[in-house]
Amino acid sequence: MSCGEPHETDCSEVLDHLYEFLDHEMPDSDCTKFEVHFEECSPCLEKYGLEQAVKKLVKRCCGSDDVPADLRAKVMGRLDLIRSGQAVPDQDVAVSADRPAEA
Repeated sequence: MSCGEPHETDCSEVLDHLYEFLDHEMPDSDCTKFEVHFEECSPCLEKYGLEQAVKKLVKRCCGSDDVPADLRAKVMGRLDLIRSGQAVPDQDVAVSADRPAEA
């Protein structure tokens, strides 16, 4: 996505690292670049606001639930695949409670 306007920090870079920004997992200098970008770019600001709202909703609805370690490992593995640009297999996405996940 791009708004079509030139920015010091490209829209694609901002959106690729949006969750790192939301989770405060980036250096302060990068956070400042993103904040400047959001001030200039309403489409990215809108996407940021939407993702922030979803994150708050999930935290409110599921924040007190314990996550099984194997599920957390599976999700983190998939996120690593996505971040590295690798294809994510379709199986294991919805695993029935009656049968174990395939490897």
